[in-house]
Amino acid sequence: MPLQATSGAATYDAFGGGVAVVPTYIEDVFSTYLYSGDNGTQTIANSIDLSGKGGLVWIKNRTNGTNNVLVDTIRGRFSGLYSNLTNGADGNGLNGGNFLSNGFEATYFSSGNNINNSGSNYVSWTFRKQPKFFDVVTWTGNGVDNRSISHNLGSVPSFVIVKDINSATNWYTFHRSQNNASPGPQGYIRLNGAGTVQDAPDVYVDLVNSTSSTLLMGIAGLTNANGANYVAYLFAHNAGGFGATGTDNVISCGSFTTDGSGIANVNLGYEAQWVLMKQSGGSGGSWFLFDNMRGMPVQLDGGAFLRPNLSNAEVTTGVCQANSTGFYFDGNYVPGPSVSATFIYIAIRRGPMKVPTDATKVFSPIYSTASTGTALTTNFPVDMQFEGYPPGDSLNMSINDRLRGVSTTATQSTLILTTSSTAAEASPNATMTNFWDNTGFKMPGYYGGVGYISWNFRRAPSFFDEVCYTGDSSTPRSISHNLAAVPELLIIKTRSNAGNWYIYSNFTSTSFKYANFNTSLFSSRLYTDVAEGLSSQPTLTAINLDDSGRTNGSGITYVAYLFATCVGVSKVGTYTGNGTTQTIDCGFTGGARFVLIKRQDASGGWYVYDTARGMTVLTDPYLFLNSTAAETATLGSVTTVSTGFALNSTILAAINVSSATYIFLAIA
Repeated sequence: MPLQATSGAATYDAFGGGVAVVPTYIEDVFSTYLYSGDNGTQTIANSIDLSGKGGLVWIKNRTNGTNNVLVDTIRGRFSGLYSNLTNGADGNGLNGGNFLSNGFEATYFSSGNNINNSGSNYVSWTFRKQPKFFDVVTWTGNGVDNRSISHNLGSVPSFVIVKDINSATNWYTFHRSQNNASPGPQGYIRLNGAGTVQDAPDVYVDLVNSTSSTLLMGIAGLTNANGANYVAYLFAHNAGGFGATGTDNVISCGSFTTDGSGIANVNLGYEAQWVLMKQSGGSGGSWFLFDNMRGMPVQLDGGAFLRPNLSNAEVTTGVCQANSTGFYFDGNYVPGPSVSATFIYIAIRRGPMKVPTDATKVFSPIYSTASTGTALTTNFPVDMQFEGYPPGDSLNMSINDRLRGVSTTATQSTLILTTSSTAAEASPNATMTNFWDNTGFKMPGYYGGVGYISWNFRRAPSFFDEVCYTGDSSTPRSISHNLAAVPELLIIKTRSNAGNWYIYSNFTSTSFKYANFNTSLFSSRLYTDVAEGLSSQPTLTAINLDDSGRTNGSGITYVAYLFATCVGVSKVGTYTGNGTTQTIDCGFTGGARFVLIKRQDASGGWYVYDTARGMTVLTDPYLFLNSTAAETATLGSVTTVSTGFALNSTILAAINVSSATYIFLAIA
């Protein structure tokens, strides 16, 4: 058989004649998808192939106290199990909805455990069967000890959930961190309970002696009773298998112990998007389930958790906070003990992992005069958003983002930073309806009906990333990021304190300049000047700070936005003005839909153009990020052309002054 290999972003067959290795990414096998019920049949198009590959769908009503519904492709679409109950499977499941090649259907049912009630908000978690990530197996018990059950996980199972399908029995979970539980060699925890590791004088699922192809039962009883039918969900741990090289981890099963303040910072080596956890010692407590679609922000407002062992509605508290290397947990905001408490967890990596090739999947400019609460479609989950008032009015342009926290209910606020101001982040309106979901967001309350411009970004490798951190005044200090490229445009802002925006672009190798969104000036310093903000240029994995209060003041919280050139999607670059007209080739094929320009050798505003408002010779208005001024109309100062954008200094001299140098960010 021909050898196969992967290298970087490319996939190839080393000697020909074989089937090329196709990389797998987390976005291919896992999805958190939010939807609102409509009393009909909805297609939940989450891009997960369930009909062809198989897997599990887990659905929970966020608004009301209803059961957690688990349906898998092995048992079938009508077979529903409920993690908060001991009940056997019923005949509802997806209520007649189908498993699809790009997701599943959620169908309303007039009775029973509904998954599509009008007036209710839902969350669904979809796990596709995939080696080194997740598998589903079923078997009929034979009452024999030490039975082996075949599986296709491709690695030793590290977390296993087992349920007797037909009987009113508990859900039993077995975790790699429970292997030495007292008093027996393998403890279990009930998924439908709030207790701690249960007494297990005999092994029921033996993870220590299981293999990459077999799940080893122990003493027959809970998991292999004669004649009983079982289903098991198997999860891997740090098994690699993902990404362009096939070596990236996407799921981790571990444990942590909170400190004397009830805090834990868990390092996974990647940013978490989904975390299931349970206190395993002491007096126990509920299971807690977090995800970044409902909110895992770095602030305590705007987050949310659900409890798989309960039917309760969602609790909106930011207990689990995502960061660039894992997650942060504050046990003081959940029921049960928090100080020096040990928890088991299952964590899944944030996506997407694949470098984008279609800019419409990661960027969307929108101008709308729709009423408050109207759904505005981006066709991707928004991670960061520039937003502002209608073209004829004056207002600060502001930035919202998922990592700092966006509203998830009508009574929660969104934290904004204003680009023309030094102000700390603030909540402008406690009743704004800026709900963000998988396909877009809703018109904010104070923009509805009067006009609204927003530039919407999704985090993706080589395109855009975001990092939040707290300064410590040390130098040099490295802050990890997940851009998967060297940042070419870096934007940093103090969150907790007032302070200038700090903007860096790698347009020179001998010295670097920094700018502020809130001014029209550029300043220039050598790297040896510790007041500069950076100790050295950013790298593939980190931004490097000095002890300046601009970027690393002790106890001050910051946010950093990182951009890079992504072939065919985005371009960070420079140009020299020629005083007439010129085309800036960005390597695009369909033209630029967004252009940000700043003169670097002299004062000059931060000019923003987009196709939502117009980038043609007939309509071509610009806004300033550093000003509250209303937009200014032109007839073609910056226009979109197939390869990028064109400049015309006879229309607006400031963007193409002869011999002047400029930096820009363009997005296709």
